[in-house]
Amino acid sequence: MATQPSQPPSLRFGQVVIGPPGSGKTTYCRGMQELLSHLGRKVVVVNMDPANEGLPYPCAVNISELVTLDDVMEGLKLGPNGGLLYCMEYLEANLDWLETKLEEHSDCYFLFDCPGQVELYTHQNSVKNIFAQLAKWNFRLTAVHLVDSHYCADPAKFISVLCTSLSTMLHVELPHVNVLSKMDLIEQYGKLAFNLDFYTDVMDLTYLLDHLAADPFFRKFLKLNEKLAGVIQDYGLVSFVPLNVQDRESMTQVLRTVDKANGYCFGNLEERNLQAMMSAAVGADFQFTSTLGVQERYVEDGEKTVEEEVMDL
Repeated sequence: MATQPSQPPSLRFGQVVIGPPGSGKTTYCRGMQELLSHLGRKVVVVNMDPANEGLPYPCAVNISELVTLDDVMEGLKLGPNGGLLYCMEYLEANLDWLETKLEEHSDCYFLFDCPGQVELYTHQNSVKNIFAQLAKWNFRLTAVHLVDSHYCADPAKFISVLCTSLSTMLHVELPHVNVLSKMDLIEQYGKLAFNLDFYTDVMDLTYLLDHLAADPFFRKFLKLNEKLAGVIQDYGLVSFVPLNVQDRESMTQVLRTVDKANGYCFGNLEERNLQAMMSAAVGADFQFTSTLGVQERYVEDGEKTVEEEVMDL
């Protein structure tokens, strides 16, 4: 008698939280975990950073159980950067350990708190391969790339951030949401040359080049900066969502963007706390979120049309 083929694992959704050191990844994971729990999602945080100690959130899966940066640095006489690269390569070689740990939480939403070393996401392949394996395990993930918003106050640093974000998007190969973190502190480092929309939507960068040309130090690099700005605008991929992790409406906006990116908002894995989502929604996104909730109920009971349900709201 022929054996029945094994059923593929059910879809599991989540976020891989990446970004430079100090951009607020761990704080974001804690805030997002609290928000998701409030909305009724079963959420699991996975610490992928072997140097992350004193975690401020309950951690269901911790890479430190497999390998720690201190042990690698001491045992192999490596520095922090080389040690972190080795840790990621070691995790890639022991993905069966990760798979076993994740299978214990198959019905949850996942937050992967990742290391902050930039080269892991721009040209080194271990983390990319780990993400690819997660996709084979039926994870639907969005890369949430956090960047400290104070870089907006310096045109040269902002162009550098744009290049890093673009390189990360192309290398990681996941649905991608770029986030300007610490928006509540943005003007502590100087007044912005343009309004916030200029930076979040990455508008015409020639205006930034004009600011750089006024600086004697950067004037000699004008042609290089023009080429970099041209590459960024030719791709047309980079934009940002502003975030203040202390503000519930701001966190909800990021979550809504992430859910659109990985397709979570089109599933029916949970009974959404619609009132909580509506209380922070504005404009077109309000209609988008409301309609999605209506469509889910319409599919389930088939008693009302979508238009009738919207009128009821």
